[in-house]
Amino acid sequence: MLTIRDMSSVVGLPPTVPATAAPSRRLRVLVVTESFLPQVNGVTNSVRRVLEHLRERGHEAELVAPTGPPTYAGFPVTRARGASLPFYRDFRIGLETRRRLRAVMDRFRPDVVHLASPATLGYQAIKVATERGIPTVAIYQTDLVGFAQRYAGPLGLFGGATAMAALTRKIHCAADRTLAPSTASLAQLDGLSIPRTELWPRGVDLIGFHPSRIDHDLRARLAPRGQLLVGYVGRLAAEKELELLTHLAGDDRYALVLVGGGPEEQRLRSLLPGATFTGTLHGDELGAVYASLDVFVHTGRHETFCQSAQEAMASGVPVVAPNSGGPVDLVSSGVTGYLYRPGDGDDLAAYLARLHADPVMRRRMGREGRVAVNARSWQAVNDRLIEHYTEVIEARLPRQGFPRAA
Repeated sequence: MLTIRDMSSVVGLPPTVPATAAPSRRLRVLVVTESFLPQVNGVTNSVRRVLEHLRERGHEAELVAPTGPPTYAGFPVTRARGASLPFYRDFRIGLETRRRLRAVMDRFRPDVVHLASPATLGYQAIKVATERGIPTVAIYQTDLVGFAQRYAGPLGLFGGATAMAALTRKIHCAADRTLAPSTASLAQLDGLSIPRTELWPRGVDLIGFHPSRIDHDLRARLAPRGQLLVGYVGRLAAEKELELLTHLAGDDRYALVLVGGGPEEQRLRSLLPGATFTGTLHGDELGAVYASLDVFVHTGRHETFCQSAQEAMASGVPVVAPNSGGPVDLVSSGVTGYLYRPGDGDDLAAYLARLHADPVMRRRMGREGRVAVNARSWQAVNDRLIEHYTEVIEARLPRQGFPRAA
């Protein structure tokens, strides 16, 4: 099994990167995303980090998204038309026309187009980029096929899973390079016969998520009887399979805390009446919750990466997650936590019982988790992303350097 330590060498990530390193070339990057602020999810967070890094490294960028403020990280945000899905109001998709995207690309003249978790907006953008001869890097971050199966059945959402598989193939087969966050995601793409894929994992904020951020007063409030404090951080949505936590509910050994919001919140409150629901947290508050946990749990089996597990590891907390998708790369079972059979609440509960009984092992796993992510700063990961940009540009016109798109 490829572990998180191995992944650093696979993608060529240096352990540290000087914060003042200057770019070898000043690139113009058009970032197109289906999801951005005020939505809080993995795609939004990743896009924010990319834009912040491009600014730090002295590049130029523009963002096209269905939502967002007028600017972010000093870069303009062009609002695309979008719509919410009727059965999942918090999930928006872009519905921009190619004509307007052509106007954006002709005005901004990007060297490369970055497609963040592309779906309908990304599909239109890659068509226009191909017309204009602009290189593209697509980020595979959302399992559209699994999403369609979960929410609308085989014949529902935009034609169901079959249509989503076809859309995924069309987008990523047209991209100059597709970057996937985990070996499981690479295998999914290989199963769809998508070429030119490479591994590009997510970075983690090693300062914001740190064991030193533990808040003992917070722990006392969340686990007033000294219970094992078990937490989840992420969307409260059906695909996360949070009903598995009912296997821990009512057990006096555990205090449950769920951080985040989403369409399943009210149902989960009824299923988990003793749990604490904090809503969405950011910054120091989020870092304090992570570091104050005894164990972090994740329940969804369709994660392409599982950033919250990595943040828990950075916080020195053992992780219990499904043996499926992104967590397979992140969690070394028996070393930094445990991987349980996907969808099996009894197996999840058995590992929690083992961790409850052995505080020494919990502390050891927490330390090992922190060590495992020490080389995975956002700075290192996003410097590798810029290398991907330059490589696809050079592959298009290797003798002409970095031309501006016509």
